[in-house]
Amino acid sequence: MSLRDEALRQVSLLGERGLHWVSNAIERRRNAESFIVSGLTPFETIHGDGLMSVRRYPPLVEHEIAVGAQTRPVARETHRTPVVLVPPLAATSLNFDLLPNRSLVRFLLSYGYRVYLIDWGDPQADHHHLGLAHYTTRMLPEALAAIRADSGERDLSLLGYCMGGLFCLIYAGWSHDPKIRNIVTVASPIDSHQIGVAGSLLQMMNAPLRALQRAVPAVRKLPFHGLPVDPRWLRVPGWVSSALFKLTNPLGALQSYLDLLMNLWDRDYVTEYQTMAAWFNRMHDYPGGIVQDFVLKVGIGNQLARGKLSLNRDQRVRLDRIDCALLAIAGSGDKIVSVEAARKVLDIVASRDKTFEIAPGGHAGVFGGSRAPATTWTLAAEWLAARSA
Repeated sequence: MSLRDEALRQVSLLGERGLHWVSNAIERRRNAESFIVSGLTPFETIHGDGLMSVRRYPPLVEHEIAVGAQTRPVARETHRTPVVLVPPLAATSLNFDLLPNRSLVRFLLSYGYRVYLIDWGDPQADHHHLGLAHYTTRMLPEALAAIRADSGERDLSLLGYCMGGLFCLIYAGWSHDPKIRNIVTVASPIDSHQIGVAGSLLQMMNAPLRALQRAVPAVRKLPFHGLPVDPRWLRVPGWVSSALFKLTNPLGALQSYLDLLMNLWDRDYVTEYQTMAAWFNRMHDYPGGIVQDFVLKVGIGNQLARGKLSLNRDQRVRLDRIDCALLAIAGSGDKIVSVEAARKVLDIVASRDKTFEIAPGGHAGVFGGSRAPATTWTLAAEWLAARSA
């Protein structure tokens, strides 16, 4: 090809990309929803209570599925033990079914697992009272009962991301459910005093609060039973969580937007960008009760790191009595949940079969990033395979 022909080809290519750039920019401005492709895997809702619901995903009909730029075969043999996916509260349940080629749901289905997903719903102002006890001793047991009835199996594996992993551990330490066969946690902060600057601040607040307890009888039980503040005033809107998450890596957020501008001509790129952006931009509210429990008990009190958590006067959690198989995964670049904060669980649980792994990525990337299928997801799927007869 002559230099002239190559120059003409490049000009034609630039012109074509320019048209696509303008077209995608207009569509993104007018109808950004058209680029969002999360939550497309078919499912059936087997249980719902108005806020929380439970989804069952049927087996894949394909012989192979796309995972990133690769394909993997779909296993036809089904593991007996169902896998229950437990999301955090702020991030929606769609992060488990993020993109057609980056869906943990589809990935696990391709391994032959029966997959269920708990959806905590979108808390509103009248849910301000919901705290740790509501989610871990009422809603989660209710969901697991529905899954057992639907699957016909008593043994279950729990896989939780971030706060979802804490819910799994708190439930197991409270219920001592002998039929929880396996627990997998991803980026779950057990030691709140080891989460960077925020952890240091929480640790600094611990000593003065304990001193205040000893000196003033009226506040002696505050770290365990809550502040004398109406939980409705502690509710954290979803947009606040989104903003705080982005502030952990402001340069990364800026670079991501600049990359979008450079690749706006590529519809696949825009689709992935908008879908990921929806994950970060559409976070749900934190009920005030959860905020109070996490600030006082999990944060300042750091009760999970001590292995004993007080949900209320009558309900106690003993993480040191958890004896099921456990896999804990941390992100090597996680600026929210440090490796040390996630690793602490191995020092607490009584499990003989317990494993800790470090996978590449930050708080979101270790779970749903482009490298997650080959690292975090594969670690979890293959670890469970040996324990899900």
